Amino acid sequence: MRIVEAGVAGRPPILLLHGFPELAYSWRKVMPALAAAGFHVIAPDQRGYGETTGWDNRYDTDLERFRVLNLVEDVAQLLARLGLEQVHVVGHDFGSPVAACCALAKPQLFRSVVLMSAPVGGIALGSRDSRVHDDLAKLGRKHYQWYYSTREADANMRRAPAAFLRAYYHYKSADWPGNEPFPLKDWSAVELAKLPTYYVMELDKGMAETVAPYAPASASPWLTDVELAVYAESFQRTGFQGGLNWYRCATSPQHTAAVGAVVGGRKIDAPSMFIAGAADWGIYQKPGEFERMQTSVCTDFRGAHLVPGAGHWVQQEQPERTAELLINFLRAT
Repeated sequence: MRIVEAGVAGRPPILLLHGFPELAYSWRKVMPALAAAGFHVIAPDQRGYGETTGWDNRYDTDLERFRVLNLVEDVAQLLARLGLEQVHVVGHDFGSPVAACCALAKPQLFRSVVLMSAPVGGIALGSRDSRVHDDLAKLGRKHYQWYYSTREADANMRRAPAAFLRAYYHYKSADWPGNEPFPLKDWSAVELAKLPTYYVMELDKGMAETVAPYAPASASPWLTDVELAVYAESFQRTGFQGGLNWYRCATSPQHTAAVGAVVGGRKIDAPSMFIAGAADWGIYQKPGEFERMQTSVCTDFRGAHLVPGAGHWVQQEQPERTAELLINFLRAT
């Protein structure tokens, strides 16, 4: 497992878990501030990403290796290798449910938990009413996580990763003025169809075609051409299938049941916090999750912070405020 570190070993350790389609590099803007505040910061390329090896990038692979409980075991083995008995864990996007499952499955290892951009409300995708997909199809739409579970998704996004990623990152950021999220009433096709097309896609399009019209004319101040190239070169080399296999597990009733058998009904008892951009639809893409996270999943919940001027990539779009929120929380725990 390839890791990036900042700060001095022996100081309170923080583990930063990225999401999709990202890398340890996604934490580059907050790591120096966390280290300066007195923490030892560790950010891995997770299984299926970047320079971490030992995983299979084929669609026809053993999916159990990408199940969230195995991702938790990756984390536990990393901590053992580093000689760390307990850490603060922070997860963004798909890293958020991994961080939550870390605290649920191995609570003795995690001093606190910060969930970012993806609330964890205790109802797994794979256990939700599947009839919604037929109803979405009648509206000419489909859910992105089930699209990500298809064989064609990797090739669709991999054809031109730089162009795809530029458009995808922009469309989900605060730079796109259409990102004005609000709570949805329920898990129904009519409500889900209110989500932007990067979440509930047009039925006849892949993700590359979905985001292409939203490509910005020039680089954003929070994502320069040089920074974008780091992501593009990495995904050009590995493809997206490693990360997509996480989605295949998440949408699978079989894999969902296996995870539920281990962590179902448990609570996150460690001190916890949520951070997202105020313009992030991820807060509400699974109706009710944001509220349940605060009232029933986390027993020591210490605040939900929606950061102005940020969309889904909050630690990159508004790194100073994100670092400030993390430091204040971590020092209090």
